[in-house]
Amino acid sequence: MNREATGLAGVRHIAYETLGSTNAEALALARAGECGPLWITATNQSAGRGRRGSRWESPPGNLHATLLLSEPSPPTQAPQLSFVAALALHDAVAACAPQLGPLLKVKWPNDLLAERAKVAGILIEGESEPVFAVAIGFGVNCGAHPNDTTYPATDLAAMGALVVPDVLFAALSAAMETRFAQWRRGQGFAAIRTDWLKRAAGLGEALQVRLPGRELSGRFEGLDENGQLLLAQNSGVTKITAGEVFSFGDR
Repeated sequence: MNREATGLAGVRHIAYETLGSTNAEALALARAGECGPLWITATNQSAGRGRRGSRWESPPGNLHATLLLSEPSPPTQAPQLSFVAALALHDAVAACAPQLGPLLKVKWPNDLLAERAKVAGILIEGESEPVFAVAIGFGVNCGAHPNDTTYPATDLAAMGALVVPDVLFAALSAAMETRFAQWRRGQGFAAIRTDWLKRAAGLGEALQVRLPGRELSGRFEGLDENGQLLLAQNSGVTKITAGEVFSFGDR
């Protein structure tokens, strides 16, 4: 069962009670000719997923939302949307739970932390036919979080902030509109990069990055002009396009 409405800034919104995955639904609609922009939310996901196919626990009481966009930018600029989305999510959570604002950090490439525990994740996926389309999925632990995760997790309620999904979604949809306008299809990425770095977890610290088949250690020096992580090592600075930061060290 679902209902469709027009949300903030005129963006359509389809709300489901139960869905396998909001991202999967968005991509299926894109393949069927849906151009968006379109928000899809679900009270519960039965097959929520994170990066690299990992399971994302999606109980009622948390926010599960996806924004579908068609041709948001040239395909080469589309990876920058992870930074746009992370800033919008940071803005939305800080607006709904201002007491947590100073504790919130963005973790490269697309997680939101509260006191260094993961409170939300972002999954960006794309389709090339019939047009280039991007699904930006948000999973926010509002009232519950998983245990026994490889990276520490928490939820907003556990941090003392009672934020219901509908209120957070309204703030997120507004913040996404603002940050998307700032980005300007990639032309405004320099400003997005600057704002992201102001909120970055672990900047200037030692960290470890997990890549397919290997791990790298170094110091987080920042982002290059394309959003690649700059990892300072004894041999020089390594640019990392995709990977997972899984531990921070000391300054």
